Amino acid sequence: MTRKFKTVAKTKKGVPKKYVSGAKNKTAKEREILDTRERYKRGLPIDIKKVSKSRASQAKSKTSKKKSNR
Repeated sequence: MTRKFKTVAKTKKGVPKKYVSGAKNKTAKEREILDTRERYKRGLPIDIKKVSKSRASQAKSKTSKKKSNR
């Protein structure tokens, strides 16, 4: 029996929108996800360090809250 998943909103190229929503450069992140997906399907080696680095650099930086002096 095949698993059924809930349908999600996707970009034109088929990547779920939530995957690219937090990226600074959405097209670059989408391209990287599609490339990694293709490499997994073909059984080619994947450079995990490169993927991790690109995903970390694409993330929007979190702002730290200012402490209030009481």
